[in-house]
Parts: sequence; structure tokens; C-alpha cells
Amino acid sequence: MNRPIDQHYKDWRNSIYKRDNYTCQWPKCNGKKYLNAHHIRRWSDYPGLRYNLNNGITLCRRHHSFIHGNEDGYAPLFFKIVASKNYEK
Repeated sequence: MNRPIDQHYKDWRNSIYKRDNYTCQWPKCNGKKYLNAHHIRRWSDYPGLRYNLNNGITLCRRHHSFIHGNEDGYAPLFFKIVASKNYEK
């Protein structure tokens, strides 16, 4: 059963998409369809990071599914990508 999406989550998700130019951030992907705002550190394990913009990255459905089960292994790459976004402003 899916939980209802609260406004705080919607705002977080939309901010992630906007920061990432509504584009998958997987290296060399550039997909713009079927996007997911992925929590780099899991929602359930890190409640203090749930709405932190540095804990989110935009991935297309394909790459979001690809990392399933190995999220921790990709966290360093994703944090590096997100950090580079913060300096491009």
C-alpha cells in the first residue's frame, strides 16, 4: 500500500527535479522521461535527511531500478554529483 504524498515531500521532490534540470543525473544518460527523485540515504534509515536537498538526486526509471538493492554502493557517486551541482550556481 502506498503512503499518501505530503506537501513537504512534493516540495522536496520538485526542488530536486529543478536543481537537476529535470534530467537523469546518471553519467551520460540525460533522460528526461519517467523521472524519480531518489533519496541517496534511505528514507526509512535516515529520517533526519528525508527533506535535505543534498540527499536527493534525479534518476530515470531505468537507472533508479538499476541501483535497487545496491543504493549504498552508489551513494559516493551520487553525493559527488550533487556536490558539483551546488558549485555550478
